[in-house]
Amino acid sequence: MKKAVVLLSGGMDSSVVLAMAREQGFVCHALSVGYGQRHTSELAAAERVAKMLGAVEHKLVSVDLRSIGGSALTADLAVPETPQSGIPITYVPARNTIMLSIALGWAEVLGAQDIFCGVNAVDYSGYPDCRPAFVAAFEALANLATKSGVEGNHLRIHAPLMAMSKARIAQEGARLGVDFSLTVSCYQADAHGLACGRCEACRLRAAGFHAAGMEDPTHYVVAHGSFDGVVAQTRPRID
Repeated sequence: MKKAVVLLSGGMDSSVVLAMAREQGFVCHALSVGYGQRHTSELAAAERVAKMLGAVEHKLVSVDLRSIGGSALTADLAVPETPQSGIPITYVPARNTIMLSIALGWAEVLGAQDIFCGVNAVDYSGYPDCRPAFVAAFEALANLATKSGVEGNHLRIHAPLMAMSKARIAQEGARLGVDFSLTVSCYQADAHGLACGRCEACRLRAAGFHAAGMEDPTHYVVAHGSFDGVVAQTRPRID
């Protein structure tokens, strides 16, 4: 059985990717990166998901991206709660490049030739490091910059969700038995993993479940607000 390193944020997409890698027969080593993100509860979610989906181990590596800031996720900037044009302030400079680099290093140590990540270029925020060209370029770099690559052990970067809608991702996760209630996607989730229901990550996630005809299992913060005419949990309104 082949080994694979799977980047696992604790969110919806990376959880489905872990399940897909397991279905393909890989022995999965899950990797999460604490980069100074405000929503640290996603890391606890990653640990839950790794256990649920049978990763052989789950490693947490810390990198201090708060020291350079530049993003609403790593600096004292407000997370937008309305749709933005262009690349939003929640983009974290170099995040996916750094995460894949750490995954690449661990893969080489493990003797793994396969790295899985959950980047998506359909229902996404427009981040440049979530696009096919980035993944292809990083794979080329991986095979030029490593002992494994130059000795002929070709390294592959898998991004199986790249062309999937959020609805399709939700359906694929359901097929594979992913318990989405254990995951955290919200950019400003609280310490307990409760989602705000207002940020772009929440809106994309909720729209995906809605389009898939699935019940939204997300745990939202409780607030005195109106949703469908009743006092309920705060969550995105899907029209």
